Amino acid sequence: MASLLAEPLTLPCGATLPNRISKAAMTEGLADIYGRATGELDRLYLAWSEGGSGMLLSGNIHIDADHLERPGNVIIDREPDDDAKRALSHWAAAATRNGNHFWAQISHAGRQTQKAVNPHPKAPSAVKLGLPGGQFGQPVALTEEEILNIIARFGTAARVCKETGFTGVQIHAAHGYLFSQFLSPRTNLRDDRWGGSLENRARILLFTVNTVRTLVGPSFPISVKLNSADFQKGGFAFEDSLQVAKWLQEAGVDLIEISGGTYEQPKLLGMEGIEEPEEQNVAASTLQREAYFVDFAKAMRSEVKVPLMVTGGFRTRSAMEQALKQGAADVIGIGRPMCYFPEAAKRLLGGMEMLPRKENELALFPPSLQWLKRWKAMRAIDSFACQYWFYSQLYALGKTGRPAPDMTVFQSMREVESTHKRWLKERRAALR
Repeated sequence: MASLLAEPLTLPCGATLPNRISKAAMTEGLADIYGRATGELDRLYLAWSEGGSGMLLSGNIHIDADHLERPGNVIIDREPDDDAKRALSHWAAAATRNGNHFWAQISHAGRQTQKAVNPHPKAPSAVKLGLPGGQFGQPVALTEEEILNIIARFGTAARVCKETGFTGVQIHAAHGYLFSQFLSPRTNLRDDRWGGSLENRARILLFTVNTVRTLVGPSFPISVKLNSADFQKGGFAFEDSLQVAKWLQEAGVDLIEISGGTYEQPKLLGMEGIEEPEEQNVAASTLQREAYFVDFAKAMRSEVKVPLMVTGGFRTRSAMEQALKQGAADVIGIGRPMCYFPEAAKRLLGGMEMLPRKENELALFPPSLQWLKRWKAMRAIDSFACQYWFYSQLYALGKTGRPAPDMTVFQSMREVESTHKRWLKERRAALR
């Protein structure tokens, strides 16, 4: 019997995904110092296109150069010049070589902008990120004019992506980025039309969806990445997420990707945060042991008919097919395994039962120092450092077409940190 993963999916706008596997959005850090796409991005996405996924989601493409998630993000914060458009077109052509979709994830980091990029980033309210280490500065509350400008910039970025060959866009409203900050009553303390009630807190997102739809037309796929919950006390809860999903369905989005967590509570990575997670009123299933957010999507499915994508933790083909069969997901997102195993989708479609779990083998601290992880702060440092190993794999795939599985977490951490410093130094020099 043919795998459910191999079935095509027709979206409300009429576009069809050739199968149910998506390469999830993962930050690449491979743009040049002007935020333009590069040959390294072309090579990386060509490998993923040939790897068999029905859809590829880009990493963060930022609509404001002063609010990057990390150095090396692609930037579309204005009408691009011919060189930038040409670079985007080459990237899109490489990423769609195998007949798959390639959607641009467009984003604004808000208060989750590193201090090295912007010491005083703009956010809904002046609520600083609650992480140790001093990597994030004190944010400044956005003005009405700035909010309207952000909405317009998302529209411009989406239109440019369509014009340069991307086959869809995803608006990032999860993981504690700007729109997620607006949705959360913990980080949105405004008393104007952009804060207070859930309707007000969701206004910037819904205005952005409407703006993007106006500029890209009715047949171009629009997705939103939405937290099932922030899992923080006083934050965005599942009941809020369900209502926002209903509004997004009314606004005509074609796919909602269900995720969760923030930098402070990184559920998206299956990690513990500094504070205790706020539990949500959603029934747990055995499937949840593998797929972090599948039960939230399943609970949402009873009230929302728009196609849902679930990312986070999937490793076995049986769990992926079970989620599809139960209606808990219409698209399965695969992230970290794609960093070192770009042909993952092709192998799953060919009958492979389980993807490798490299994350279980990684550690910053040697065995003699594992006792340090008794403290939550040290566990968080170890976990975030392990993420750098995956960053290094994307660097290697982009530069050589092959991963670098023998790198240690410490080597990766040094590589990423030095790359970030060099990118920022060269960019500042070039923009003087």
